[in-house]
Amino acid sequence: MQLYNTLSAEERAIMIDDAGKQRLTLSFYAYAKIQDPQKFRNDLFVAWNALDALGRIYVASEGINAQMSIPAENLEAFRTTLEVYDFMKGIRLNEAVEHDDHSFLKLTIKVRHKIVADGLNDDTFDVTDIGVHLKAKEFNEILDDPNTIVVDFRNHYESEVGHFKNAITPDVETFRESLPIINDQLKDHKDDKNLVMYCTGGIRCEKASAYFKHQGFKNVYQLEGGIINYAKQLKEEGLESKFIGKNFVFDNRLGERITDDIISQCHQCGKPCDNHTNCENDGCHLLFIQCDDCKAAMENCCSTECLEIIRMPLVDQVRLRTGKQVGNKVFRKGKSENLKFKHSGELPETALATAQKPADIRQKVKVKKVLLGKAEHYYVKAQVGQFTVENHELNSGDKILISGPTTGDQELVLDKIIVNGAETQSAKIGDKVTFEVPFRIRLSDKLYKILN
Repeated sequence: MQLYNTLSAEERAIMIDDAGKQRLTLSFYAYAKIQDPQKFRNDLFVAWNALDALGRIYVASEGINAQMSIPAENLEAFRTTLEVYDFMKGIRLNEAVEHDDHSFLKLTIKVRHKIVADGLNDDTFDVTDIGVHLKAKEFNEILDDPNTIVVDFRNHYESEVGHFKNAITPDVETFRESLPIINDQLKDHKDDKNLVMYCTGGIRCEKASAYFKHQGFKNVYQLEGGIINYAKQLKEEGLESKFIGKNFVFDNRLGERITDDIISQCHQCGKPCDNHTNCENDGCHLLFIQCDDCKAAMENCCSTECLEIIRMPLVDQVRLRTGKQVGNKVFRKGKSENLKFKHSGELPETALATAQKPADIRQKVKVKKVLLGKAEHYYVKAQVGQFTVENHELNSGDKILISGPTTGDQELVLDKIIVNGAETQSAKIGDKVTFEVPFRIRLSDKLYKILN
Protein backbone atom coordinates (compact mmCIF):
# COMPACT_ATOMS: atom_id res chain seq x y z
CA MET A 1 0.00 0.00 0.00
CA GLN A 2 1.42 3.37 -1.08
CA LEU A 3 1.43 5.81 1.84
CA TYR A 4 4.03 8.31 0.64
CA ASN A 5 4.98 10.25 -2.50
CA THR A 6 6.88 8.34 -5.17
CA LEU A 7 7.26 11.24 -7.62
CA SER A 8 9.42 14.35 -7.33
CA ALA A 9 7.90 17.82 -7.56
CA GLU A 10 9.44 18.21 -11.02
CA GLU A 11 7.93 14.94 -12.26
CA ARG A 12 4.55 15.89 -10.82
CA ALA A 13 4.65 19.30 -12.54
CA ILE A 14 5.22 17.60 -15.88
CA MET A 15 2.34 15.21 -15.28
CA ILE A 16 0.02 18.09 -14.38
CA ASP A 17 0.93 19.97 -17.55
CA ASP A 18 0.58 16.88 -19.73
CA ALA A 19 -2.83 16.11 -18.23
CA GLY A 20 -4.10 19.57 -19.17
CA LYS A 21 -6.81 19.47 -16.50
CA GLN A 22 -7.96 22.45 -14.49
CA ARG A 23 -7.13 22.13 -10.80
CA LEU A 24 -8.69 23.82 -7.79
CA THR A 25 -6.80 25.13 -4.78
CA LEU A 26 -8.73 24.52 -1.56
CA SER A 27 -8.27 24.85 2.18
CA PHE A 28 -10.29 23.60 5.14
CA TYR A 29 -9.95 22.71 8.81
CA ALA A 30 -11.94 20.97 11.51
CA TYR A 31 -11.44 20.52 15.22
CA ALA A 32 -12.43 17.04 16.38
CA LYS A 33 -11.23 14.29 18.71
CA ILE A 34 -9.31 11.78 16.61
CA GLN A 35 -8.41 8.59 18.45
CA ASP A 36 -5.75 7.31 16.06
CA PRO A 37 -4.21 10.19 14.08
CA GLN A 38 -1.71 7.91 12.30
CA LYS A 39 -4.42 5.60 10.95
CA PHE A 40 -6.51 8.64 10.03
CA ARG A 41 -3.52 10.03 8.16
CA ASN A 42 -2.87 6.80 6.27
CA ASP A 43 -6.52 6.38 5.28
CA LEU A 44 -6.61 9.95 3.93
CA PHE A 45 -3.44 9.44 1.93
CA VAL A 46 -4.78 6.32 0.22
CA ALA A 47 -8.12 7.99 -0.62
CA TRP A 48 -6.64 11.28 -1.80
CA ASN A 49 -3.72 9.85 -3.73
CA ALA A 50 -6.23 7.92 -5.85
CA LEU A 51 -7.88 11.24 -6.77
CA ASP A 52 -4.60 12.92 -7.76
CA ALA A 53 -4.99 15.25 -4.77
CA LEU A 54 -1.93 17.22 -3.67
CA GLY A 55 -1.29 19.47 -0.71
CA ARG A 56 0.09 20.07 2.75
CA ILE A 57 -2.07 18.60 5.52
CA TYR A 58 -1.57 18.39 9.29
CA VAL A 59 -3.55 15.96 11.44
CA ALA A 60 -3.52 15.59 15.20
CA SER A 61 -5.67 14.22 17.96
CA GLU A 62 -7.45 17.61 17.90
CA GLY A 63 -8.40 17.64 14.20
CA ILE A 64 -7.20 18.43 10.68
CA ASN A 65 -5.77 21.48 8.89
CA ALA A 66 -5.46 21.18 5.11
CA GLN A 67 -4.35 23.22 2.09
CA MET A 68 -4.81 21.27 -1.12
CA SER A 69 -4.97 21.14 -4.90
CA ILE A 70 -7.29 18.72 -6.72
CA PRO A 71 -8.46 18.25 -10.32
CA ALA A 72 -11.72 20.18 -10.72
CA GLU A 73 -13.41 17.08 -12.11
CA ASN A 74 -12.67 15.20 -8.85
CA LEU A 75 -14.26 17.76 -6.52
CA GLU A 76 -17.38 15.75 -5.71
CA ALA A 77 -15.41 12.53 -5.27
CA PHE A 78 -13.12 14.43 -2.92
CA ARG A 79 -16.10 15.68 -0.91
CA THR A 80 -17.23 12.07 -0.59
CA THR A 81 -13.91 11.14 1.07
CA LEU A 82 -14.59 13.83 3.68
CA GLU A 83 -18.20 12.84 4.27
CA VAL A 84 -16.99 9.44 5.53
CA TYR A 85 -16.17 11.23 8.78
CA ASP A 86 -19.01 12.70 10.83
CA PHE A 87 -17.01 15.76 11.87
CA MET A 88 -16.35 16.72 8.22
CA LYS A 89 -19.89 16.31 6.89
CA GLY A 90 -20.90 19.59 5.25
CA ILE A 91 -17.47 21.11 5.90
CA ARG A 92 -16.74 24.45 4.20
CA LEU A 93 -14.07 24.24 1.52
CA ASN A 94 -12.39 27.61 1.07
CA GLU A 95 -11.70 27.98 -2.64
CA ALA A 96 -8.71 30.11 -3.67
CA VAL A 97 -9.28 33.49 -5.29
CA GLU A 98 -6.59 32.72 -7.88
CA HIS A 99 -6.17 29.10 -8.91
CA ASP A 100 -2.80 27.79 -10.03
CA ASP A 101 -2.27 24.26 -11.33
CA HIS A 102 1.10 24.19 -9.57
CA SER A 103 0.04 25.50 -6.16
CA PHE A 104 1.06 22.13 -4.68
CA LEU A 105 3.25 19.46 -6.24
CA LYS A 106 3.23 16.79 -3.54
CA LEU A 107 0.73 15.16 -1.21
CA THR A 108 2.16 15.60 2.27
CA ILE A 109 0.11 14.53 5.30
CA LYS A 110 1.89 14.85 8.64
CA VAL A 111 0.86 13.81 12.13
CA ARG A 112 1.54 16.64 14.55
CA HIS A 113 0.94 17.33 18.22
CA LYS A 114 -1.36 20.17 17.15
CA ILE A 115 -2.82 21.27 13.84
CA VAL A 116 -1.76 24.85 14.67
CA ALA A 117 1.20 25.59 16.93
CA ASP A 118 -0.47 27.90 19.44
CA GLY A 119 1.52 27.14 22.60
CA LEU A 120 -1.72 26.80 24.63
CA ASN A 121 -2.72 24.14 27.12
CA ASP A 122 -6.15 23.17 25.80
CA ASP A 123 -7.03 21.47 29.08
CA THR A 124 -7.11 24.83 30.87
CA PHE A 125 -10.08 26.33 28.98
CA ASP A 126 -13.06 25.40 26.82
CA VAL A 127 -11.74 25.38 23.26
CA THR A 128 -15.29 24.98 21.90
CA ASP A 129 -16.52 28.26 23.44
CA ILE A 130 -15.56 30.35 20.42
CA GLY A 131 -16.32 33.86 19.24
CA VAL A 132 -19.27 34.76 17.01
CA HIS A 133 -18.72 33.96 13.33
CA LEU A 134 -19.23 36.91 10.99
CA LYS A 135 -19.83 36.77 7.26
CA ALA A 136 -18.30 39.41 4.99
CA LYS A 137 -21.23 41.85 5.14
CA GLU A 138 -21.48 41.57 8.93
CA PHE A 139 -17.71 41.91 9.24
CA ASN A 140 -17.72 45.12 7.20
CA GLU A 141 -20.51 46.52 9.37
CA ILE A 142 -18.81 45.81 12.67
CA LEU A 143 -15.57 47.34 11.40
CA ASP A 144 -17.45 50.62 11.04
CA ASP A 145 -18.42 50.51 14.72
CA PRO A 146 -16.20 52.95 16.70
CA ASN A 147 -16.22 50.46 19.59
CA THR A 148 -14.51 47.80 17.49
CA ILE A 149 -10.89 46.74 17.75
CA VAL A 150 -9.80 44.53 14.85
CA VAL A 151 -6.77 42.26 15.23
CA ASP A 152 -4.79 40.44 12.54
CA PHE A 153 -3.72 37.06 13.98
CA ARG A 154 -1.32 36.32 11.16
CA ASN A 155 2.42 36.87 11.14
CA HIS A 156 4.29 40.01 10.09
CA TYR A 157 5.24 38.71 6.63
CA GLU A 158 1.55 38.01 5.94
CA SER A 159 0.09 41.31 7.13
CA GLU A 160 2.88 43.26 5.46
CA VAL A 161 1.46 42.67 1.97
CA GLY A 162 -2.21 42.97 2.90
CA HIS A 163 -4.49 43.61 5.89
CA PHE A 164 -7.78 45.11 6.96
CA LYS A 165 -7.78 48.87 7.43
CA ASN A 166 -7.04 50.03 10.97
CA ALA A 167 -6.16 46.50 12.10
CA ILE A 168 -3.65 45.78 14.86
CA THR A 169 -0.92 43.76 13.14
CA PRO A 170 1.48 42.24 15.68
CA ASP A 171 5.12 42.17 14.59
CA VAL A 172 5.50 38.44 15.22
CA GLU A 173 6.84 35.41 13.38
CA THR A 174 4.49 32.84 14.92
CA PHE A 175 0.87 32.68 15.96
CA ARG A 176 1.78 31.71 19.52
CA GLU A 177 3.74 34.98 19.96
CA SER A 178 0.73 37.14 19.15
CA LEU A 179 -1.63 35.75 21.82
CA PRO A 180 0.08 37.18 24.97
CA ILE A 181 0.98 40.41 23.13
CA ILE A 182 -2.64 41.15 22.19
CA ASN A 183 -3.95 40.00 25.58
CA ASP A 184 -1.68 42.48 27.34
CA GLN A 185 -2.27 45.28 24.83
CA LEU A 186 -6.07 45.08 25.12
CA LYS A 187 -6.45 44.09 28.78
CA ASP A 188 -8.25 47.35 29.61
CA HIS A 189 -10.93 46.81 26.94
CA LYS A 190 -12.39 43.44 27.94
CA ASP A 191 -15.84 44.87 28.61
CA ASP A 192 -16.25 47.99 26.48
CA LYS A 193 -14.91 46.98 23.06
CA ASN A 194 -15.75 44.52 20.31
CA LEU A 195 -12.71 42.29 19.83
CA VAL A 196 -12.85 41.32 16.16
CA MET A 197 -10.23 38.99 14.72
CA TYR A 198 -9.26 37.48 11.39
CA CYS A 199 -6.66 35.22 9.76
CA THR A 200 -6.12 33.49 6.41
CA GLY A 201 -8.72 30.72 6.53
CA GLY A 202 -10.19 30.97 10.03
CA ILE A 203 -8.35 28.22 11.90
CA ARG A 204 -6.12 30.47 14.00
CA CYS A 205 -9.06 32.63 15.05
CA GLU A 206 -11.07 29.54 15.99
CA LYS A 207 -8.59 28.90 18.79
CA ALA A 208 -7.76 32.55 19.51
CA SER A 209 -11.39 33.54 20.01
CA ALA A 210 -11.89 30.76 22.59
CA TYR A 211 -8.68 31.80 24.35
CA PHE A 212 -9.71 35.46 24.59
CA LYS A 213 -13.17 34.57 25.86
CA HIS A 214 -11.38 32.54 28.54
CA GLN A 215 -9.30 35.64 29.31
CA GLY A 216 -12.48 37.57 30.09
CA PHE A 217 -13.23 39.42 26.84
CA LYS A 218 -17.01 39.80 26.60
CA ASN A 219 -17.60 40.62 22.93
CA VAL A 220 -15.47 38.37 20.75
CA TYR A 221 -16.02 37.95 17.00
CA GLN A 222 -14.16 36.23 14.17
CA LEU A 223 -14.26 36.39 10.38
CA GLU A 224 -15.87 33.17 9.18
CA GLY A 225 -13.60 31.34 6.75
CA GLY A 226 -10.95 34.02 7.05
CA ILE A 227 -9.73 36.29 4.27
CA ILE A 228 -10.17 33.57 1.64
CA ASN A 229 -13.90 33.23 2.27
CA TYR A 230 -14.25 37.00 2.71
CA ALA A 231 -12.85 37.59 -0.79
CA LYS A 232 -15.24 35.01 -2.25
CA GLN A 233 -18.23 36.69 -0.63
CA LEU A 234 -17.10 40.10 -1.87
CA LYS A 235 -17.39 38.88 -5.46
CA GLU A 236 -20.64 37.01 -4.94
CA GLU A 237 -22.40 39.90 -3.18
CA GLY A 238 -20.70 42.90 -4.73
CA LEU A 239 -19.45 44.22 -1.38
CA GLU A 240 -16.81 46.84 -0.69
CA SER A 241 -13.46 45.38 0.31
CA LYS A 242 -12.15 46.70 3.58
CA PHE A 243 -9.10 44.50 3.09
CA ILE A 244 -6.28 46.15 1.13
CA GLY A 245 -3.56 44.39 -0.81
CA LYS A 246 -2.66 40.75 -1.18
CA ASN A 247 -3.51 37.71 0.93
CA PHE A 248 -0.41 35.64 1.73
CA VAL A 249 -0.98 31.91 1.17
CA PHE A 250 1.13 28.91 2.17
CA ASP A 251 1.59 27.25 -1.19
CA ASN A 252 3.75 27.81 -4.24
CA ARG A 253 1.78 30.93 -5.18
CA LEU A 254 2.78 32.73 -1.93
CA GLY A 255 -0.12 35.13 -2.37
CA GLU A 256 -3.43 35.88 -4.05
CA ARG A 257 -4.57 39.39 -4.86
CA ILE A 258 -7.65 40.77 -3.09
CA THR A 259 -7.37 44.38 -4.24
CA ASP A 260 -5.04 46.11 -6.70
CA ASP A 261 -3.36 48.04 -3.87
CA ILE A 262 0.34 47.42 -3.32
CA ILE A 263 1.11 48.46 0.26
CA SER A 264 4.60 47.01 0.72
CA GLN A 265 8.08 47.57 -0.67
CA CYS A 266 10.80 45.52 -2.24
CA HIS A 267 13.06 44.74 0.70
CA GLN A 268 16.15 45.37 -1.40
CA CYS A 269 15.47 48.57 -3.36
CA GLY A 270 12.32 50.06 -1.81
CA LYS A 271 10.11 50.01 -4.93
CA PRO A 272 6.41 49.26 -4.35
CA CYS A 273 6.16 45.48 -4.49
CA ASP A 274 4.29 42.65 -2.77
CA ASN A 275 5.78 39.54 -4.39
CA HIS A 276 7.50 37.15 -2.00
CA THR A 277 10.44 34.97 -2.94
CA ASN A 278 12.64 32.45 -1.15
CA CYS A 279 16.37 33.07 -1.33
CA GLU A 280 17.94 30.79 -3.96
CA ASN A 281 20.77 29.80 -1.63
CA ASP A 282 19.87 26.41 -0.14
CA GLY A 283 21.71 27.40 3.02
CA CYS A 284 19.42 30.39 3.51
CA HIS A 285 15.94 30.21 1.91
CA LEU A 286 15.00 33.50 3.56
CA LEU A 287 11.45 34.53 2.64
CA PHE A 288 11.37 38.18 1.60
CA ILE A 289 9.77 40.66 -0.81
CA GLN A 290 11.69 41.14 -4.05
CA CYS A 291 10.77 43.11 -7.19
CA ASP A 292 11.42 41.82 -10.71
CA ASP A 293 14.44 44.08 -11.23
CA CYS A 294 16.12 42.92 -8.02
CA LYS A 295 15.13 39.33 -8.75
CA ALA A 296 16.97 39.53 -12.08
CA ALA A 297 19.98 41.40 -10.69
CA MET A 298 20.30 39.28 -7.55
CA GLU A 299 19.22 35.97 -9.17
CA ASN A 300 16.59 35.33 -6.49
CA CYS A 301 19.07 35.95 -3.67
CA CYS A 302 18.62 38.06 -0.55
CA SER A 303 22.22 39.27 -0.34
CA THR A 304 25.48 39.52 -2.27
CA GLU A 305 26.84 36.81 0.03
CA CYS A 306 24.14 34.38 -1.08
CA LEU A 307 24.59 35.46 -4.70
CA GLU A 308 28.27 34.55 -4.54
CA ILE A 309 27.42 31.17 -3.01
CA ILE A 310 24.89 30.08 -5.67
CA ARG A 311 27.46 30.88 -8.37
CA MET A 312 29.86 28.36 -6.82
CA PRO A 313 29.99 24.76 -8.02
CA LEU A 314 27.37 22.65 -6.27
CA VAL A 315 29.99 20.60 -4.44
CA ASP A 316 31.38 23.80 -2.89
CA GLN A 317 27.90 24.96 -1.85
CA VAL A 318 27.29 21.67 -0.07
CA ARG A 319 30.69 21.88 1.60
CA LEU A 320 29.90 25.34 2.96
CA ARG A 321 26.64 24.12 4.49
CA THR A 322 27.97 20.90 5.98
CA GLY A 323 27.95 20.98 9.77
CA LYS A 324 27.48 24.74 9.87
CA GLN A 325 24.85 26.70 11.71
CA VAL A 326 24.21 29.82 9.70
CA GLY A 327 22.05 31.48 12.33
CA ASN A 328 18.50 32.69 12.60
CA LYS A 329 18.41 33.86 9.01
CA VAL A 330 17.84 30.30 7.83
CA PHE A 331 14.17 29.76 7.06
CA ARG A 332 13.28 33.06 8.72
CA LYS A 333 10.42 35.09 7.32
CA GLY A 334 11.53 38.49 6.13
CA LYS A 335 13.90 39.34 8.99
CA SER A 336 17.52 39.96 8.05
CA GLU A 337 20.03 42.80 8.35
CA ASN A 338 20.56 42.48 4.60
CA LEU A 339 17.03 43.70 3.88
CA LYS A 340 17.46 47.47 3.85
CA PHE A 341 13.81 48.30 3.22
CA LYS A 342 12.18 45.96 5.69
CA HIS A 343 10.22 48.09 8.16
CA SER A 344 8.72 45.48 10.39
CA GLY A 345 5.59 46.64 12.17
CA GLU A 346 5.26 49.86 10.15
CA LEU A 347 2.34 49.06 7.87
CA PRO A 348 0.69 51.72 5.70
CA GLU A 349 -3.06 52.15 5.30
CA THR A 350 -2.80 53.55 1.78
CA ALA A 351 -1.50 52.07 -1.44
CA LEU A 352 2.03 52.78 -2.62
CA ALA A 353 1.16 51.64 -6.14
CA THR A 354 -1.51 49.84 -8.14
CA ALA A 355 -0.93 46.30 -9.33
CA GLN A 356 -1.32 45.37 -12.98
CA LYS A 357 -4.26 43.15 -13.75
CA PRO A 358 -3.09 39.54 -13.55
CA ALA A 359 -3.26 37.29 -16.53
CA ASP A 360 -5.90 34.60 -16.54
CA ILE A 361 -4.12 31.71 -14.86
CA ARG A 362 -6.70 29.27 -16.16
CA GLN A 363 -5.75 29.97 -19.74
CA LYS A 364 -2.80 27.67 -19.22
CA VAL A 365 -5.08 24.73 -19.81
CA LYS A 366 -6.66 26.12 -22.97
CA VAL A 367 -3.71 25.10 -25.14
CA LYS A 368 -2.07 21.71 -25.47
CA LYS A 369 1.49 22.04 -24.34
CA VAL A 370 4.43 20.22 -22.79
CA LEU A 371 6.84 21.59 -20.22
CA LEU A 372 10.38 22.04 -21.53
CA GLY A 373 12.14 23.80 -18.65
CA LYS A 374 12.39 27.07 -16.76
CA ALA A 375 14.03 30.44 -17.16
CA GLU A 376 17.57 30.89 -15.87
CA HIS A 377 18.54 34.39 -16.96
CA TYR A 378 17.38 37.40 -18.94
CA TYR A 379 19.88 39.66 -20.68
CA VAL A 380 18.12 43.01 -20.58
CA LYS A 381 20.16 44.93 -23.16
CA ALA A 382 20.18 42.12 -25.72
CA GLN A 383 16.59 41.06 -24.91
CA VAL A 384 17.69 37.43 -24.80
CA GLY A 385 16.37 34.74 -22.46
CA GLN A 386 18.31 31.70 -21.29
CA PHE A 387 16.65 28.37 -20.49
CA THR A 388 17.71 24.81 -19.69
CA VAL A 389 15.85 22.06 -21.55
CA GLU A 390 14.76 19.57 -18.88
CA ASN A 391 12.17 17.58 -20.86
CA HIS A 392 11.47 16.76 -24.52
CA GLU A 393 13.19 18.64 -27.39
CA LEU A 394 13.13 22.21 -28.67
CA ASN A 395 13.53 23.02 -32.35
CA SER A 396 13.89 26.13 -34.45
CA GLY A 397 10.42 27.01 -35.76
CA ASP A 398 8.62 25.68 -32.65
CA LYS A 399 5.78 27.68 -31.16
CA ILE A 400 6.47 28.22 -27.47
CA LEU A 401 4.75 29.59 -24.38
CA ILE A 402 6.56 31.43 -21.57
CA SER A 403 4.37 31.51 -18.48
CA GLY A 404 4.65 32.94 -14.98
CA PRO A 405 2.65 34.78 -12.29
CA THR A 406 3.99 38.18 -13.35
CA THR A 407 4.87 37.52 -16.99
CA GLY A 408 1.46 35.98 -17.69
CA ASP A 409 1.23 33.75 -20.79
CA GLN A 410 3.33 34.93 -23.73
CA GLU A 411 3.53 33.01 -27.02
CA LEU A 412 6.43 33.15 -29.47
CA VAL A 413 7.63 31.39 -32.63
CA LEU A 414 11.35 30.61 -32.54
CA ASP A 415 13.14 31.85 -35.65
CA LYS A 416 16.58 31.10 -34.28
CA ILE A 417 17.97 29.29 -31.23
CA ILE A 418 21.47 29.23 -29.75
CA VAL A 419 22.31 25.89 -28.10
CA ASN A 420 25.31 25.68 -25.79
CA GLY A 421 26.76 28.79 -27.41
CA ALA A 422 26.28 27.81 -31.07
CA GLU A 423 23.44 28.38 -33.51
CA THR A 424 21.71 25.12 -34.42
CA GLN A 425 18.29 23.71 -35.25
CA SER A 426 17.56 21.52 -32.25
CA ALA A 427 18.12 21.27 -28.50
CA LYS A 428 17.85 18.16 -26.35
CA ILE A 429 17.53 17.47 -22.62
CA GLY A 430 20.36 19.11 -20.68
CA ASP A 431 21.14 21.78 -23.30
CA LYS A 432 21.43 25.48 -22.47
CA VAL A 433 19.26 27.43 -24.91
CA THR A 434 19.11 31.16 -25.60
CA PHE A 435 16.85 33.06 -27.96
CA GLU A 436 15.38 36.53 -28.39
CA VAL A 437 12.53 37.41 -26.04
CA PRO A 438 10.98 40.87 -26.60
CA PHE A 439 9.77 41.13 -22.98
CA ARG A 440 11.33 40.69 -19.55
CA ILE A 441 11.18 37.17 -18.17
CA ARG A 442 11.53 36.07 -14.54
CA LEU A 443 13.42 33.21 -12.98
CA SER A 444 10.15 31.60 -11.92
CA ASP A 445 8.85 31.51 -15.53
CA LYS A 446 8.31 28.16 -17.23
CA LEU A 447 8.97 27.32 -20.88
CA TYR A 448 6.45 25.18 -22.79
CA LYS A 449 6.21 23.87 -26.35
CA ILE A 450 2.75 24.40 -27.83
CA LEU A 451 1.49 21.27 -29.58
CA ASN A 452 -1.77 22.46 -31.15
